[in-house]
Amino acid sequence: MNRRSILGLGAAATLSPFAARAQAPAWPNGPGRLVVPFAAGGPTDIPARLLAEEMSKFLPARMVVENRTGSGVVVGTDMVAKAAKDGQTVLYTTVAHAYLPGMFERLPFDPVADFIPAAFVGQIPMILLVNKDFPARTLPELLALLRANPGKYDYASSGNGGAVHLGTELLLHMAGRLQVNHISFRGSSAAMPEVLSGRIPMIFDVAAGALPYIQRGDLRPLAISTRTRMPYAPDVPTVIEGGVPDFECYTWHMAMAPAGTPMPVVQQINAAFNRALAVPAVQERLGQLTMNVTTDSTPESAARFLASEMAKWTPVIRAAGIRPS
Repeated sequence: MNRRSILGLGAAATLSPFAARAQAPAWPNGPGRLVVPFAAGGPTDIPARLLAEEMSKFLPARMVVENRTGSGVVVGTDMVAKAAKDGQTVLYTTVAHAYLPGMFERLPFDPVADFIPAAFVGQIPMILLVNKDFPARTLPELLALLRANPGKYDYASSGNGGAVHLGTELLLHMAGRLQVNHISFRGSSAAMPEVLSGRIPMIFDVAAGALPYIQRGDLRPLAISTRTRMPYAPDVPTVIEGGVPDFECYTWHMAMAPAGTPMPVVQQINAAFNRALAVPAVQERLGQLTMNVTTDSTPESAARFLASEMAKWTPVIRAAGIRPS
């Protein structure tokens, strides 16, 4: 296939990525790049490397992880948005991608038009924790205390504009626009000592980070962010059970290709992710990280999910006046 044909297929995919599949080139020559816009060794990088290794068994060439860090998720996302439409570059991103339209007035790329969602990987719940000596022992008690004392209490987060910060703001918003002061830290490891000491009474942390504190009895769990209880924390009620109807939030992972990537290649990427996520050893390892994996996503279902998340988070971010730090 000549260059003109490849470019024509790329343009067609940009205009209508989920239209009938035209003939297009097979997987390009050489290894693929799985770009992770977060630091190596972190909670996003670990699943990405595990999946890249497993996916390589189902693709014509090896998938290599490349970390691009900078201003949150923006640097790596921008790099992928500008990548050549060769089918060899894939963005491994998180719920932070859904925050971009609400958090930034201007971006060097379009977080919707410049990408084709290729595969949805899974969701990681969050758990609301309080200091073990804090008077509120249930979520209803906590919400009643916060309503009666607007602006009196603080909550910690692992960083301004991150999933923990946004998850807490969503809870406060849905519980009646409660006034609680946000104290931002550089990561959960910096925030937790303040909650353990009682200087800051509460934090909404990802389940993988929260469980050790629960298991040791260091902090008291009040609610989990999913619609149903989780097997690794069966005694922790959901936020919905605690009196906030329809509340649901989590961080999530997704693979995206640059717009213009030939759709048959996007389908190859999708199939490789689904096959890798169906491997029992992969499911076990991701389960240890409290991720609920998805093994049957499609580009279409991933796109619908991303649209729903952007619609969910943009008004929360704007109402709270959250801007990147």
